[in-house]
Amino acid sequence: MNDSRGSLHELAELGFIVVQCDGMGTSNRSKAFHDVAWQNLKDGGFPDRIAWIKEAAKKYSYMDMERVGIFGNSAGGQSSLGALLFHPDFYKVAVSSSGCHDNRMDKMWWNEQWMGYPIGPAYAESSNVDNAYRLQGKLLLILGELDDNVDPSSTMQVINQLIKANKNFDFLMVPGMKHSLGGDYGEHKRRDFFVKHLLGIDPPEWTWKTNITIPKP
Repeated sequence: MNDSRGSLHELAELGFIVVQCDGMGTSNRSKAFHDVAWQNLKDGGFPDRIAWIKEAAKKYSYMDMERVGIFGNSAGGQSSLGALLFHPDFYKVAVSSSGCHDNRMDKMWWNEQWMGYPIGPAYAESSNVDNAYRLQGKLLLILGELDDNVDPSSTMQVINQLIKANKNFDFLMVPGMKHSLGGDYGEHKRRDFFVKHLLGIDPPEWTWKTNITIPKP
């Protein structure tokens, strides 16, 4: 579940098999295909994606089904955390950026077209906040301090519930950043998180490289 296609080849170069595929509930298909997600955003197309990956693993035996990670931004941030809450038997590591974690507090025009109105039990059933106590696996939350698309308090509410449930997780706040996957720093942190928790390797220390010009005397 990824919202930045430009970062896929970098992950592949680190040794990961990167998969991106549609599941039922996504747009631009038949109404029956689309309606799977109606009042059921927690589905996220996961049953179809999980089935697809398992079938691919039958053909490509080097695919390790015990080490599957996921990341996403915004609605993808909601779904990537949802993978650990609702499908922890399959997904083991998630990096969630700028997530819309509860559809009752985000933009009405976006949420109501998928979840309907008035607000009913389906909202709580799909809420990462209400289901935070279910967390299994390794989680990194990334948030821009000045997110002007999804209210930053959406992630803060998740953090509050994770702490109350005594769950272990990692969190990166990027000062001054708006709606984003975390910028260059967040990209480094995401790669490191996957390397550590999926490859089992402590990533090397990295520093920024800068060009310094020293004038001649």
